Amino acid sequence: MRAAFYTLGCKVNQYETEILAAQFEQSGYEIVSHEETADVYVINSCTVTSSGDKKTRQILHRFRRQNPNAIIALTGCFPQAFPEEAEKITEADIIRGAQQRMKLLDDIHAVQTGGVRIIDITPHSREEQFEKMSAAQFRQRTRAFVKIEDGCDKYCSYCIIPKARGPIRSKSLDDLASELKELATNGYQEVVLVGINLSSYGKDIDLHLIDAVELACATEGIERVRLGSLEPELLSDDDLKRLSVLDKFCPQFHLALQSGCDATLKRMNRHYTTKEYAELVAKIRQAFDNPSITTDIMVGFPGETEEEFSASLAFAKQIKLAKAHVFAYSKREGTPAAKRPDQIARAVKERRSSEMIAATAQTQKEFLQTQVGRVENVLFESKVHDYYYEGYTPNYVTVWVKSETDLSGLILPVNILSAESNHCIGELY
Repeated sequence: MRAAFYTLGCKVNQYETEILAAQFEQSGYEIVSHEETADVYVINSCTVTSSGDKKTRQILHRFRRQNPNAIIALTGCFPQAFPEEAEKITEADIIRGAQQRMKLLDDIHAVQTGGVRIIDITPHSREEQFEKMSAAQFRQRTRAFVKIEDGCDKYCSYCIIPKARGPIRSKSLDDLASELKELATNGYQEVVLVGINLSSYGKDIDLHLIDAVELACATEGIERVRLGSLEPELLSDDDLKRLSVLDKFCPQFHLALQSGCDATLKRMNRHYTTKEYAELVAKIRQAFDNPSITTDIMVGFPGETEEEFSASLAFAKQIKLAKAHVFAYSKREGTPAAKRPDQIARAVKERRSSEMIAATAQTQKEFLQTQVGRVENVLFESKVHDYYYEGYTPNYVTVWVKSETDLSGLILPVNILSAESNHCIGELY
């Protein structure tokens, strides 16, 4: 039996798909590319935007065309947030939400033997626990993602994730220690701790994110520890102090900004101001050697005036971001922002996106130039061009090094010689 997986969305979704793929492989399935004909297709969906829902439907249609007799399973955030809409998608033989996905193998067996369609979407509840899952290895990766938190209680006005993912749940330190030990045994030198609202890790079990980071850094065999996206208001002075003394901690801070305008942030129901964000960035740059600040920036949020966009643009330049993911607001039904009458025209959103992308591309170029002349340890991942291998510094700068020998999976010191538009060129030191 051949099984193929398709993942939409965040690093948490990618982690969960890896868990499922490993489970299927252990049960005797051959894991193949989603572009190949398979007996079973599993789609792990994202519903952050309505375009994600549209893509989910397109993928389902494509897989049904690829093999009309295949069993197709739809899981993840889309059916969890919109169960009635998901149930109408007839291409899916199995529909599960963002919980109990480890039952998919049993579902597939039931469909094979009974020929019945299975729809099992369990509503979230306050008593819900962190779903136990762990990965011993990842396919074709040198870094391992480790999900330590699920759920969100922030209720940003544009976001459906609290509905899709439910309340905050955290992985216990004992379970985390076991997973990290196994990953180290399998040769992974870098781990990335991820979550739906990573900064809220431990809120339900009387712990804090820094506790998980310190445990990861203390794990023998793990050489680098990186964090996923962080909420700015949840990173305290004590966190920074404790992080700054951890030699294995990678000083890349992905601080979710969303807007550089206070009025827009308030309408988004974000819980910080631009002044507080800038102060946090200043503290990070004082506490760490050569840190990078990366972020997400939304343009065209309902009610965003030209003056507000200009303020956001100016703030993005002021912070001197190392990298930014810029995207236009997309109406997500079921959220307060979708009901606002002051939606921004598509053409305006496209223009603002272009301006913000150009501005942050320039700050990225300027940041990369500051890396020239430095010697940084680079974790090499793969060959990218001719004899060039690509890897990442602790602060997540992409570096290319020419080598006739395979560098994949090695951490080596590199002298950074020059900066291109989105990566640096170096030589082994």
